[in-house]
Amino acid sequence: MFAEENGLHGDPRIKAISDAIRVVPHFPKPGIMFQDITTLLLDPKAFRYTVDIFVDRYRDKKISVVAGVEARGFIFGPPIALAIGAKFVPLRKPRKLPGEVISEAYVLEYGTDCLEMHVGAVQPGESVLIVDDLVATGGTLSAAIRLLERVGAEVVECACVIGLPLVKGNWRLNGVPLYVLVEPRLDDLECTL
Repeated sequence: MFAEENGLHGDPRIKAISDAIRVVPHFPKPGIMFQDITTLLLDPKAFRYTVDIFVDRYRDKKISVVAGVEARGFIFGPPIALAIGAKFVPLRKPRKLPGEVISEAYVLEYGTDCLEMHVGAVQPGESVLIVDDLVATGGTLSAAIRLLERVGAEVVECACVIGLPLVKGNWRLNGVPLYVLVEPRLDDLECTL
């Protein structure tokens, strides 16, 4: 669900977050309206609001692991983990982690990819929050859920800063709730699809 539909309607922090995200038309290819969160990171107030809203939501949910999806989940995940007293576990692209890993492949619209995690980083029964910057179709987050469930973790929720309209109304991925702060700002709707 979008934050505005869950008690934050009219909250000025949501507008500040949305306004801080730069839209880059036709990047990385024609027709894409890239949602650039680097400008959000340049705005300390908006960045703080982003982390604070997530922390307020998850502080009392007894989450023991925050798993961040490479690469932008590594930006938002650690401050959330520290604030709620959880450990942070990176979910990386192939061959980025030393040591023994467990992998989960998934299909993209233009090919395949894979997420990896260190064996033993998450224990059976641990409660996990998955964090990423953006959800488009849910394919990457679904792979993250499968990876964590394979080691016996309970994925409590997936949290993203931005959710594309394609996911609106589909607030569950593999049965796991999805929480999104803002919809993308679109300067030209025809470029998004």
